[in-house]
Amino acid sequence: MTTASTLIKQHVIDPEICIRCNTCEAICPVGAITHDSLNYVVKADICNLCMDCISPCPTGSIDNWRMMPKAKAYSIEEQLKWDELPAELSPDELGDAGGAEADALQEAQSAVQAVAASSASAVSTAITSGFNSAAFGAITPPWSAAHAYTNLYGPKAAEKTITATVTGNVRVTEVGKTAGNDYDTHHIVLDFGSMPFPVLEGQSIGIIPPGSDAKGKPHHARQYSIASPRNGERPGYNNLSLTIKRVLEDHSGQPVRGVGSNYMCDLQVGDKVQVIGPFGASFLMPNHPKSNIVMICTGTGSAPMRAMTEWRRRLRASGKFEGGKLMLFFGARTPQELPYFGPLNNLPKDFIDIEFAFSRETGKSKRYVQDAMRDRSADLAAQLIDGNTSFYVCGLKSMEEGVVMALRDIAQNAGLDWDTVGAALKKEGRLHLETY
Repeated sequence: MTTASTLIKQHVIDPEICIRCNTCEAICPVGAITHDSLNYVVKADICNLCMDCISPCPTGSIDNWRMMPKAKAYSIEEQLKWDELPAELSPDELGDAGGAEADALQEAQSAVQAVAASSASAVSTAITSGFNSAAFGAITPPWSAAHAYTNLYGPKAAEKTITATVTGNVRVTEVGKTAGNDYDTHHIVLDFGSMPFPVLEGQSIGIIPPGSDAKGKPHHARQYSIASPRNGERPGYNNLSLTIKRVLEDHSGQPVRGVGSNYMCDLQVGDKVQVIGPFGASFLMPNHPKSNIVMICTGTGSAPMRAMTEWRRRLRASGKFEGGKLMLFFGARTPQELPYFGPLNNLPKDFIDIEFAFSRETGKSKRYVQDAMRDRSADLAAQLIDGNTSFYVCGLKSMEEGVVMALRDIAQNAGLDWDTVGAALKKEGRLHLETY
C-alpha cells in the first residue's frame, strides 16, 4: 500500500457554475489560479490550500475538491477542456491508480487539514515577497450589512434561469471617442415581474447571451454589478439596473466585440433577458447609524457605488436613517467618458464628498484615483482608524494595487502601523476589493 503522501486533495473549479468573474484569480496570494476563454482552473503544484478564494467566490464553484494520486493530478490542459467536473475516484479506484485505500485516505484528509491550518503563514510569506493588494481585501461583509440572498437561479439551482424584461436602456456617457476608443456606456433596467429576485447594494447578476460560442456551446453567463438599491431602480418595483460599457477592444487595444456587453447595450425596451444569480455576500454596505462609506471606482465600477449612494439618498429623504459620511473617488480618462457625471454633480455637497480624477483630460496632467486619495490624506487617515468606516474599491484590476498602496502610504504618513491597520480592515470586513 502506498503512503498517504502520494495523495493530494486537488482543488478544482466547477465550470458549470463558474461565472468567470475573476475573483478567485485576483485574490489568490500565490498565483495558483489561471484561465483561458473557457475555464478558470487551479494549478495543483502551486495551490497551498490557503482557502483565501473560497469565501469571496459568488457562486460556490470554487469550493470543489478531488482526492487524487499526486502523480496523476489533473493538469491545467485537462481542466481547461472541462465542460463539467469529473466524478470523484472511489477508494478502490485510487488504489488501482497507484493511490491509497480507504484507511490511507483518512490520513491524507488529516494531512490536508494540517496544510490548511498553516495557510496564514503561507499567505504571510507570499505577501512579504512583494506587495499583494488582494491580501488586504475582506472576505466577510461589514457586521451591520443586511442578509444577502445568493444563487436563487443558476446552472444547478431548482430554477436554472429567470426571465427579465427590459424596461429601460439609456446611454449615460456623451457620444464620442477618446484615443480612438468608443466610450459607450448604458444604464439598463430589468424588471422581474412577479418572480422573486431580492438583491442588495454590492451584489451582481449573471446575464446569459443568446446563441453559441465558437465551439458551438451555449455562451456562459456574463457578470454585471447591480447599480440600483434594494428597493429597485424604481422604488417599490421588482426591478434593478446595470451599468454596462460596450466592449470594442481587448486589454491590448486589439479590436474585439464583447459578446455580453454588445448584446446588452443593443437591447430594446420589451426584450427578454435570461438571468442567473444574484451573487455576492461580502461586498455589501453597512447599515448601522453613523457608518461611513468611502467608495473608490473607475468606469463601470461605479455601479455598486451608485446603488449604495442612492440607497443612502432615499433613506435620508425619508428621515429614517442617520447616516455617516459618504466619500467618492471616481476616475475616468475624461469627464465625457465618466458615467452619471451630470447626476453626480447634482447631489448635495453635505450628502456626499466627491473627488473626480481624469487621466486624459486635454491640457492637464494625468490624475488617477490614488492621486486624488493622496490629496485627501488627512480625511482618509481619519477614516482608516474609524471602525465605523468601510472602504469599497471597484473597477479595472490595474487600479487595485495603486489604491491599496495609497491607503498604506496614507496610514504610514499619519504615523499608523499599516500591518495593524490593514489586518483590521480585512478582519472587520471594512476593505472590499472587486476588480476585473
